[in-house]
Amino acid sequence: MRVGVFAKTFPGTEPQLVLSSVAEAGFESSQWNWTCAGLPSIPENIPDNTCRQVREASLHCHIAMPAVSGTFNMAHPDPVIRDEGLSRLKRIIETAPRVGASLVTLCTGSRNIDDQWAWHPENSSKEAWSDFVETLAGAIEEAEAIGVFLGIEPELANVVSTPRHARTLIDEMQSDIIRIVFDPANLFEVAENVKRKDVISKSVDLLADRISLAHAKDRKLDGSFAPAGKGVIDFTHYLSALKSAGFDGDIIAHGLDANEAVDVSKFLKSILNKGV
Repeated sequence: MRVGVFAKTFPGTEPQLVLSSVAEAGFESSQWNWTCAGLPSIPENIPDNTCRQVREASLHCHIAMPAVSGTFNMAHPDPVIRDEGLSRLKRIIETAPRVGASLVTLCTGSRNIDDQWAWHPENSSKEAWSDFVETLAGAIEEAEAIGVFLGIEPELANVVSTPRHARTLIDEMQSDIIRIVFDPANLFEVAENVKRKDVISKSVDLLADRISLAHAKDRKLDGSFAPAGKGVIDFTHYLSALKSAGFDGDIIAHGLDANEAVDVSKFLKSILNKGV
């Protein structure tokens, strides 16, 4: 396994500057976000020259780029907004290989029109699922044409809120393009230690054949997020579960500030260096 980080963790709009910071903090890879090149997170257009700059910076800094963020509200109740988001997502999918990425990460969305990461009572409705699936189908078509995978991340507040929902989606869509971005901190808010371990183990087993990227953020006792190693999640157990399931990809640190990056990198590497 390789330890990486969200590129957006570090300030800057120049790819060379951002990826130099990633390397200096001790990481080996990064999940790219187009804001780190001075563009919107979901740009309408991504210039060829900007793609070149990102790829050159990646090679120069020896930072692998396994994934690019492509999150927008895929379950928004307004079809015009969904269609606009899909159009921009297709541009991210098209350019992903040019920066060395084989995976584009998605947000399955929410009926909450103000925040795609926020819960809404209609997220569990048939209409929300149908709208999301329709939007995803358009993304799959583009990804199949380009040869890029799409990463779905189960999130408590989103339409795909559990690993079981993710498995249902995989079975329903019948596309090898759909992969899983696994984040243990998104599986619960507050839980006892034994239950946390059980939830993580069972979820990894359920989705093992599709996990292409693993996130590493933590939860505090009160349920709020924390950097990896600063909360209640047993990361030795988590990384061991991934290894036992055959995962050998990137562990991407998430939910941290730039000034916490070095400590998080050391923490995750220390576990992997023990043979996990």
